[in-house]
Amino acid sequence: MDIVSHGLWGALAFGRKSRASFWLAFVIGLAPDLFSFGILWVAATLGLSAKPDFSHGTPPESTIPLYVHHLYDVTHSLVVFLCVFLVITLWLKRPVWEVGSWGLHVLVDIPTHSLAFFPTPFLWPLSDWRFDGWQWNTHTILIPNYVVLSLLSGWFLWRTYRPQRVQAPLAVEAETEMTRDASRSER
Repeated sequence: MDIVSHGLWGALAFGRKSRASFWLAFVIGLAPDLFSFGILWVAATLGLSAKPDFSHGTPPESTIPLYVHHLYDVTHSLVVFLCVFLVITLWLKRPVWEVGSWGLHVLVDIPTHSLAFFPTPFLWPLSDWRFDGWQWNTHTILIPNYVVLSLLSGWFLWRTYRPQRVQAPLAVEAETEMTRDASRSER
């Protein structure tokens, strides 16, 4: 799945408490790809590494530096995610639910990566088994993903930023009076 979709899915699933929570979950949802392929793009931009050629589709994995493969194993492992989540929870004495967007990133990648290019090593380091899923960059994955993300994002924005109904002062006063009368009659 594309990196922005990962961030949005993570933010919508785990970052609905506040604006800060939304952005924290968004960035954590991006993190597994940033700490593997993002480092490759920075290194290529600085001339420290060759830039893979994606102009004709996915390049052979052999053209991707070995360190990217290692980082990808670590950042796309549910085992590593669960260990980090547990350490953070024990350290802070409370779960940081926004970190769940990392786990969601991995879960979404499992069926949307085929064995042809960077299948998700979700059981690493316990097992090297990988699921042969569907490529995320096909229209059968991208279009439904974008449609559902657009609908959910619109719903989230509408719920978050819709004008709050303001009760008229007389209605509030009448409601308060009715509550008092009801409590008196119960006595």
